[in-house]
Amino acid sequence: MTQRMNYLLIILALALCTGSSAQEFQVPEVSTLPRIDRDSPRPSRAILRNSAFILKMQTHPPLGEAYVILTDHKKEEYLKPLRKLAKHRNATIVKTTSLAAIHQPNVLEKLKEKLKKLTPRYVALAPRMESFRENMLLGAWELLSTLDKDPYLDAYPGILPATSPANFNALIDRTINYRSIGQKDLKPFAISQVPSNTESRSLQKAGILRKVFADYGIQTPTLAIYTPRATDAPKLKGNQVWNIRVAEKGKFVRKFDVQPGKALNNAQLVIMHGHGIPGMSCSVDIEGIPSQSSNQVILSGSCFSAVPINSDLPRMTSAPGGYKVDRRPAFGTRYLDRGGTVFFGHMRLSSGFPHLYPVLENWLQGASVGEAYQQLINAIIEMRGFRPGNFIVKTPVQQRRIPQNTLLYAIFGDPALKPLQPLKKIGAKEAVTHPDQKNQ
Repeated sequence: MTQRMNYLLIILALALCTGSSAQEFQVPEVSTLPRIDRDSPRPSRAILRNSAFILKMQTHPPLGEAYVILTDHKKEEYLKPLRKLAKHRNATIVKTTSLAAIHQPNVLEKLKEKLKKLTPRYVALAPRMESFRENMLLGAWELLSTLDKDPYLDAYPGILPATSPANFNALIDRTINYRSIGQKDLKPFAISQVPSNTESRSLQKAGILRKVFADYGIQTPTLAIYTPRATDAPKLKGNQVWNIRVAEKGKFVRKFDVQPGKALNNAQLVIMHGHGIPGMSCSVDIEGIPSQSSNQVILSGSCFSAVPINSDLPRMTSAPGGYKVDRRPAFGTRYLDRGGTVFFGHMRLSSGFPHLYPVLENWLQGASVGEAYQQLINAIIEMRGFRPGNFIVKTPVQQRRIPQNTLLYAIFGDPALKPLQPLKKIGAKEAVTHPDQKNQ
């Protein structure tokens, strides 16, 4: 491994949600944050410690214009909604015995030949829940990176998971009926976790988002959740900021006070930063996810927010932030069950803001779910030097951390769906106040 490669690994290791360390609390303009790729100069330790940088995205044209659905569903109650989506997108459904085996050479080669003939622009993966696992996702990257000669993904991907036939049908209906949210109608909501007096990088990211949306004339109601150790931690200033404290570290938020609860319920876009474990993201328990809300697009920068029910990797008993890892449902799939349409998360250890923000930024510019997803994974491929043949984790594996961890981002949603209409900056002083926010 080259010296340059060692340096890149150090950068990304420091960016992972590791334990707390002293951080000076500042809220910079997003334009001042460095954009990092493999040729970038080394950022300062403060930048790395605060995850105050952004991964530079990697563009790559798709192979063609077709929409392809890859699925291992066999029951009619799942295939019927897929045919409905295929009709809506003029898509071709390609069935395989098990998407969990997508990385197996014989399965991989058959699917590769089919995709080359179909020349896809979009590839939607619709796995059974038991098939959604790490090597399924890594196998998809192996497949989509080998449709031409370069090492990048050659189509725009998206994942369509379902915990039940009814939930899957509802997700497909929401997808088909979805309309990109316009600037005047957009209501975001930011949630940040403050674990201690010395770890405030997640709160910083909420402050950055407030500045970003203010430039588009949009207010960002913000909830900051303080753990018991954060007795003297910094606080954000401004309107529409609520601070709450959990009584115990292992006690997570399941119910919100009236004002932040109303703002959250009305938000179509929810962005979360902080630590996470299965069943919890940024100190919000899965039982705290609102039902029948306006939440349609959710981005979580926490670890394990898209954790699979079956794993190809060794079980972790503890997570960054000192949390115990229990076997609970994923935050992302629960959000889809409760009415979400698009969810960004990670199957294991997330790098948070540096990888989340460029996806959000693409969507703010009108990109589709799959285009932003492809650019993120291609940027990681370029940054880390992955090549076809080394995406898959060879099992059994013993080590807790693996190089492929950084590729385990999961975006649930139709790859052709465009979450937002392109936003136009109008200046922070012209911030729009929605009618139902005036008295909060």
